[in-house]
Amino acid sequence: MITKWQNIARAKFTDWLKLDKTYHVIFWVLFYVFLVIIDYDGSHYLYTLIKELINIIFFGVIVYINLLFLIPSYLSTKNFFYYLISLAITAAILTPIKTLVLYLISFNEPMLQANFLENQAYIFMSSYFIGISATIYHIINDWLINQREKKELKSQTLQSELKFLKSQINPHFLFNTLNSLYALTIKKSDLAPEIVLKLSEMMRYMLYECNEKEVPLEKEINYIKNYLELEKIRHGSDCKILFNIEGQLENRFIAPLMFIPFIENSFKHGLNKQLGDTYVHIDMKIEGEEIIMLIENSKSHSVPSTHKKRSGGIGLVNIKRRLELLYPGKYLLEINENPNNYLVNLSIQLI
Repeated sequence: MITKWQNIARAKFTDWLKLDKTYHVIFWVLFYVFLVIIDYDGSHYLYTLIKELINIIFFGVIVYINLLFLIPSYLSTKNFFYYLISLAITAAILTPIKTLVLYLISFNEPMLQANFLENQAYIFMSSYFIGISATIYHIINDWLINQREKKELKSQTLQSELKFLKSQINPHFLFNTLNSLYALTIKKSDLAPEIVLKLSEMMRYMLYECNEKEVPLEKEINYIKNYLELEKIRHGSDCKILFNIEGQLENRFIAPLMFIPFIENSFKHGLNKQLGDTYVHIDMKIEGEEIIMLIENSKSHSVPSTHKKRSGGIGLVNIKRRLELLYPGKYLLEINENPNNYLVNLSIQLI
């Protein structure tokens, strides 16, 4: 039993040493000053200092016995009754020792000595109350630590999920762009360097700047512009691609890559399945702290409707999940399929 207590005490004391002892020292110093102030009656200043120093020492003894031995041995194992009894026994053992010390320092004051002897119940209760107070502090502190750890774990889980979802962004565009670049390179087209430049900007943005929780809205818009410019090169004059922006972009921040999955879908599931004249129109408006994006793209009559099936696809599922994680209750998403077009209406409150 003694060995067990020694191991517990050693472990707890080691943990305590790892903490910032400054907080402990500051607490006891302030508590000592408080006791001196309320006990000092205008005389016997030195006696008051010594007396309250003894009080602080014994209070400290019961507090650290409580924290290092009693709580780990009984309270942490939910033996609440044995814990209360053990704390009472500890206070009972310390009471006569503390009484004797106070009695000895009052050798010139027989009335004070008699008062200490008569009020041992008060000395016992004060020690017991301090021990219980330390327990309450320990329970509250453990609860706060547990809540903080839960919050950190939730945050880590959230970040891991977001990174996973972001890593699943459709690579379809990248493969098509590389194929187009290959074809233009064979033809020695002057457009090849422009594709390389825009693609490198986009890859730099995705690899290095999208790791932040939020990015400047201007950079996100620039990424979209580069994407659309590459799609214009790929589709040529057969596709009318328009991108209109209203409002101030400066000093606005948004989670990265929030819009691009919807824009990718307008090409992947709309234009790429059509022949002849096609279009993608994107209107974006910034009003205060709200950003609204409306996407409209043409739809082929000859292609069977698969929108309902696709709406559960990995791309839209991922972006909806990201919206729920990053902007819970702060976004509105509507996706409509009409006979001649697809419509996406997304609004996000940035604050």
